[in-house]
Amino acid sequence: MLKSFWFWTLVVFIAIQFFSLDIPAKLPIKKEQELQAPPKVISILKRSCYDCHSSEVKAPWYYNIAPISWFTQLHVKRARDVINFSKWNSYSKERQYKLLDRLPKSLLIRMPMPSYLYMHKEATLTQEEKKILTKWAKNLKEKIK
Repeated sequence: MLKSFWFWTLVVFIAIQFFSLDIPAKLPIKKEQELQAPPKVISILKRSCYDCHSSEVKAPWYYNIAPISWFTQLHVKRARDVINFSKWNSYSKERQYKLLDRLPKSLLIRMPMPSYLYMHKEATLTQEEKKILTKWAKNLKEKIK
């Protein structure tokens, strides 16, 4: 009975590998569209945000293994739909302003997401880093006004 269970579990696991979402980790990047910010800000964003909010996701080993890949790839797709730092300069000034306005609250409440931090402890933002990003967002918002 137990052998049958494991056999069918393996068959299902292999079968679901053929159902992929095909959301690529890396997308073409136009340098002129990328976010330009102070090196400290870019460093923080690349460590804690770019794996979901950019066109240059560092795909972990599980990025292409179903069913985990389905969750991970959909998460990346949704995150890119909200904000993609690799396309920052393609956004209208109004959209940039709105995103910058929401950034401090997002950092305080939900970013980076706990489900992401579970596997990526290095992405945890310190209070000082949150302050740096908040100050940067506020200053950039003022320039956009």
